[in-house]
Amino acid sequence: MRASVFLGVVISCQIVFGEENGGDSVAKPNIIYINADDLGWMDLSVQGSTYYESPNIDRLAREGMIFTNGYSPSSNCTPSRAACITGQYAPRHGIYTVDSSARGESKDRKLIPTPNTTDLDTSILTMPEVLKEAGYVTAHIGKWHLGPDPLEHGYDVNVAGAHWGFPPGNGYDSPYDFPNCVQEEEGEYLTDRLGEEAVRFIEGNKDRPFFLSFWTHSIHSPIQGKKELVEKYEQKTASEAHDYPTYAAMVQSLDENVGKIMDTLKKHGLDRSTLVVFTSDNGGVWRWSKQWPLRAGKGSFTEGGIRVPLFVRWPGVIKEGSSSETPVSGIDLFPTFLEAAGIGVPKRKVLDGVSLMPLLSRGESLAERALYWHFPIYLQGACPERNDEKFRTRPGSVIRYGDWKLHQSFEDGRLELYNLKDDIGEKHDLVGRNPEKADELLKRLNSWREKIGAPVPTQLNPDYRGD
Repeated sequence: MRASVFLGVVISCQIVFGEENGGDSVAKPNIIYINADDLGWMDLSVQGSTYYESPNIDRLAREGMIFTNGYSPSSNCTPSRAACITGQYAPRHGIYTVDSSARGESKDRKLIPTPNTTDLDTSILTMPEVLKEAGYVTAHIGKWHLGPDPLEHGYDVNVAGAHWGFPPGNGYDSPYDFPNCVQEEEGEYLTDRLGEEAVRFIEGNKDRPFFLSFWTHSIHSPIQGKKELVEKYEQKTASEAHDYPTYAAMVQSLDENVGKIMDTLKKHGLDRSTLVVFTSDNGGVWRWSKQWPLRAGKGSFTEGGIRVPLFVRWPGVIKEGSSSETPVSGIDLFPTFLEAAGIGVPKRKVLDGVSLMPLLSRGESLAERALYWHFPIYLQGACPERNDEKFRTRPGSVIRYGDWKLHQSFEDGRLELYNLKDDIGEKHDLVGRNPEKADELLKRLNSWREKIGAPVPTQLNPDYRGD
């Protein structure tokens, strides 16, 4: 049975943007939050890939603002999504990874990791809850991975959202094993079904403000593309970094369904009254798609694991063809959506991010700040570009401040310092050459951890058999 659509009550709280840019005045815009899964920073043609094709996403990006230093709040699925939807860093909600924090073999883990929370607590105020209270009808379509049901967290409609981090059963091939997600044609493809559901929701709510989370499962495993698209890319010249036809087919299917959404907005005259964000929950999987010049990929807190595509489009408000080098994060989306909708931050809510609207709508600079990542956990899997045969992630923290980025290991206290302006690939550790900068960033990192109550594991693991 298909989920019924709740018709939200429109309240009088409004905000008007667009006049400074000569655009239309927009009161209480629609908001569409597109979150791809495991799509890396270099996995789109607008980002520089010569193998993958993404004309619809490229157009979306070029019609708004491209953030060249856009980040996910974590390097894998669940913690990134939790941070974005709550607007809070991981220590506030306790979600650091998927499943257990003690991943890998115990004999390889030097420390006892901090316990992990797997489901987002329903007491934590979320982005859709605040928007719903302000009169938005809210829908989640696609991957959830934050607990059993998005309806517990402020959504009126749920299509395909469940515990699973990947499509179970037949994967992307129908029939599906998701709530409220039923094939309508034999042999249809999951990404296409989700795209059709998004179109249906938009058309059913075009006369009231809506908030749509379109969180596709693509490009998460299982790597399954549509046969005709796989055959297309088998005939195309690959690049050194991108050479997987099935992966390329999945990128194209994602792109086609983003195109459906954008075409639907234009068809119904919603184009200039809708704020659209496109991003990814973390970096790409290294073994399937290299993110060069970035180092490593999903699961690592080097740039390849956390720097992601981030585009924001709102005609008449955001200047077409604009870009920003300002470092921003998924935790900034919550306050951005609130300001765009003219909604104040609820007194009971703590937000770690900042609104991007001054930058997006008026070109103003944001106050200089640091971005943080905290992962007191282990995540198994070899990370060749980190020279680690056991783990993609070991316990530690990271700070980016200005052009500088500092990694701190909790196992041995080791520091790594990089200047991303000169060394985006994090190849040249500058701790020895610039100890003062490392100390400065470490002090900021320690102060942030103390302020936010971030746990640091110190207990040694008696099973450890390492060097």
